[in-house]
Amino acid sequence: MRSRFDEQLAQLKRELTQMGALCEEVIALAAKSVTTGDLSIAEKVAPLDGEIDSMEHDIEAMCLRLLLQQQPVARDLRQISAALKMITDMERIGDQASDIAEIVRFLGGRSTADCEDIGRMAQATIKMVTESVDAFVKSDLAVAEAAMKHDDAVDEDFLKVKSSLIRMIAEKPEDGEYALDLLMIAKYFERIGDHAVNIAEWVVFSVTGEHKGED
Repeated sequence: MRSRFDEQLAQLKRELTQMGALCEEVIALAAKSVTTGDLSIAEKVAPLDGEIDSMEHDIEAMCLRLLLQQQPVARDLRQISAALKMITDMERIGDQASDIAEIVRFLGGRSTADCEDIGRMAQATIKMVTESVDAFVKSDLAVAEAAMKHDDAVDEDFLKVKSSLIRMIAEKPEDGEYALDLLMIAKYFERIGDHAVNIAEWVVFSVTGEHKGED
């Protein structure tokens, strides 16, 4: 019975890894569409967001089967509970990447190549998601902590974007709408970083039983 449970737990981790990889992909596509202004890239985001939504339902069902059909011990319960929380954050990451791609449609092909801070935010959030999911699979607290530390850099870059856009509006009022669109994009990347932190915090919970963050 235990060997069967361990098999199913390993499958759960594989599914979470795949869902995490999809999250990385949608963030990367959203970021590329932003920096290039390429609508064809932006249009690839929504279908992947749909796949992420589907995986959330499948993994949720898998977790519930594990809870109902097996007799998990405390450590197993923490891992399954953490997985259920993590997929909620991953689903929201997909939604926010989709929101970014949607904004790109209103930029009229105008890119943000001159706003390097947004690009850095995107790369940092991809790294955070990768490390958070990897930390869960390996039960590695050091990797989870590393993922959380990247959030400070993301927050700093957001403040830089905000300041530069305020200057843009002051100097070129005609670019006000464009600046607000960029601010929304930066805000979505900041939120993606927050969700990655949530994932890492649930990894810590799965290993230690302690959860310091807020759901």
